[in-house]
This record gives sequence, C-alpha cells and structure tokens, in this order.
Amino acid sequence: MKENINLEKSWLEALQNEFQQPYMIELKNFLIHEKEQGKQILPKGSLWFNALNSTPLNRVKVVILGQDPYPTIGHAHGLCFSVLPKVKPLPKSLQNINRELYDDIGVNNSHTGYLQPWAEQGVLLINAVLTVEAGKSNAHQGRGWEIFTDKIIEVINRECQGVVFILWGSYAHKKGLSIDSSRHLIIKSPHPSPLSAYRGFFGSKPFSRTNQYLQSMGKEPIDWQL
Repeated sequence: MKENINLEKSWLEALQNEFQQPYMIELKNFLIHEKEQGKQILPKGSLWFNALNSTPLNRVKVVILGQDPYPTIGHAHGLCFSVLPKVKPLPKSLQNINRELYDDIGVNNSHTGYLQPWAEQGVLLINAVLTVEAGKSNAHQGRGWEIFTDKIIEVINRECQGVVFILWGSYAHKKGLSIDSSRHLIIKSPHPSPLSAYRGFFGSKPFSRTNQYLQSMGKEPIDWQL
C-alpha cells in the first residue's frame, strides 16, 4: 500500500513500520481483491490518506474522530464528516454540526460541508476506517483500518502536547480510551446524527471549548468559518 500512495513526511516517519505489519498486508490484499471484483471503493485511492496529508503530525491541534467514509458516490474525500464542495443537501450529521457551530460561536457554515480548510489549520479529521464500498456503509469495518488508526491516535497521544480530542458518539468514545487526559483535552458528547444529537450533542459547545483550550496553551485558535 505504501508504494502506491504518497504519505506526508512526518506521518510516514511515524507510521512506516505499520505498512510491513501482517494486518496491513492483509488489508492491502483485501482492497485489491475488492477492486478486481469490480467493486467501487470510496474515496478514490489518492484520498485515502487525505486527513494525514492535510494535517502533518507536528501541526495537529485538534482531532475529530469519525467512523467510516460516506458511501455515496461523490461525497467522501478522506476527511471525516466532510463532503466535496458541491454536495447538496448536506448529510444530516453535518447539518447538525453546522447548527451546533452556529449556536456555540455564531459561525454560519450552512452553505458548505467542505471541511478541508479546518484540516489545513491543524484539525485532523480522521475516520476509524479509511475506505468503504460504494453504497454499503461499514463494508470495510474489521479489515485492519481500525488498527492503523489506533496507531495514529497513539502517536498523537505520545508525540504531541495539548491536543483537543473531540469524540462524538460511543464508537469514538471507545476508540479514545487510551488518550492521556493529563496531556490533552478530551471533549465527549453524543454523536451529531439525528438519532442522538438531542441527547447532548446540541449544547455541548465543542468549538468554543476547543479554542479556549488552545489559547490557554498558547496556540492559535481555529477559524471555524468556511
């Protein structure tokens, strides 16, 4: 997999040993087999590592954890919760994120779901699983990506200081259990999906809390306006 896809230098240095591990070789073989069967894998291969390539390790200020890419063709581009610029209407979870953003700090991003500018400011928008089969949510769960993204969290937890981890929903809560809360800020709430947003996602104020913490650590806050 490594030989086919360019990975940003700081991440490649931190993760290069992972590409030799049996689980990653099995994952690569699975993805090759899926393509040979004529299945469409989302996002396209050049965007599988978009989150890492957009947010180098030494620039990570915030981590938002998602589950897996959107299975709708033309939506996913390698950042969790984000969709490509012309996608309308926005996915429901993203609409709820925009609503909370407005209620929290008065930023209106209802015109777009393209979160790439956040990534380029240091918000690592990483899914637990980096690929999906078109039209089939969670189709690539349990194939090895989760081990790889656990390693990403482990590296950030160890190598960085004062990172904000925003964990939405029980899946993200479990994935973040190893994070050292004495070194980082952990913001936990229910998921922004329509099924759970009213159980505590709305009103959780993750955006203002993130910027307050970053400023307290002497870091530039995130400009959430898109």
